[in-house]
Amino acid sequence: MFSLGDLRVPIVAAPMAGGPSTPELVAAVADAGGFGFLAAGYRTPDGLAEQISQTRRLTERPFGVNVFVPEPPGPDDRALADEVAVYARRLAPVAARFGSGLGTPVPSDDDWAAKLDVLADDPVPVVSFTFGLPPVAIVDRLHGVGTAVWATVVSADDAESAAARGVDALVLQGHQAGGHRGTFRASDDPPATDTLDLLDHVAARTPLPLVAAGGVSSPDAVGAALRRGTSAVQAGTAFLLADEAGTSATHRAALRNPAFTETVITRAFSGRPARGLRNRFADEFAADAPAAYPAVNQLTGPLKKASSAAGDPQWTHLWAGTSWRQAHAGGAAEIVRLLSGSS
Repeated sequence: MFSLGDLRVPIVAAPMAGGPSTPELVAAVADAGGFGFLAAGYRTPDGLAEQISQTRRLTERPFGVNVFVPEPPGPDDRALADEVAVYARRLAPVAARFGSGLGTPVPSDDDWAAKLDVLADDPVPVVSFTFGLPPVAIVDRLHGVGTAVWATVVSADDAESAAARGVDALVLQGHQAGGHRGTFRASDDPPATDTLDLLDHVAARTPLPLVAAGGVSSPDAVGAALRRGTSAVQAGTAFLLADEAGTSATHRAALRNPAFTETVITRAFSGRPARGLRNRFADEFAADAPAAYPAVNQLTGPLKKASSAAGDPQWTHLWAGTSWRQAHAGGAAEIVRLLSGSS
């Protein structure tokens, strides 16, 4: 079974659902001595299987797959549905300007069971989970086919819960991290804990190997995390400008645009807290967005796509961590070398 000690370079390319994580990116990071994750989120089971196959054609090195854990139905779902309908009315004028309309929210578990079947039938070295913890039976099932299991956590309490499920490693997501926060419930507000502080808190409560995520877009930041005891760092924002990444042209341009001066955590785009570049969408709708995922994400999907396709960065999500200014363009292998301090 894969162990973090097997890495030649302690750099993990984070799973970035929605396009940036590609087989080419994962393979390039793996071949450079690091470890890469495919993102199962928003893909069909067949699409996931094909991405696994493509990655295997590109590299013989180990890689992983990240899976979203669905949130079970709750007693407030009816009230949330009403809030989503109100939010849709607020968004409608912007969607009309782009001619995109809005999506129709439908119940979805992101094909949870079918994706787990893919990963059990065609195992990869590591499966990581975000937005919650897999049941013990699923951890055991993956262990039974030789797959190591990682869990994404944002607090020491989450880490203890994950350890009790029998996972093999923990991805510690500090507040600097870009994209969706790994809270177990959409309604949870993520703690504002610095990545290095989170490392200290979790290390004091579990002996599991740790992977630090958030604010690790430079060799100095990577070195600081390694000195604090992390086995590796997981970087997402650092790879958004990589040649092999599937980052959209609009997103790439925004990351280089000096007009964007800060990041914010908002539910406006998906209903879950996520960090991205501050734009008009985040400013105008953050206060109105209900904590309803995936309903809000489905609702805003056509608008975000239309804004991105039009080259307008103000009405689409621009996921990025706090250290986005340190992201470099170029080949993923060179970015791995830069982060590891060998280039």
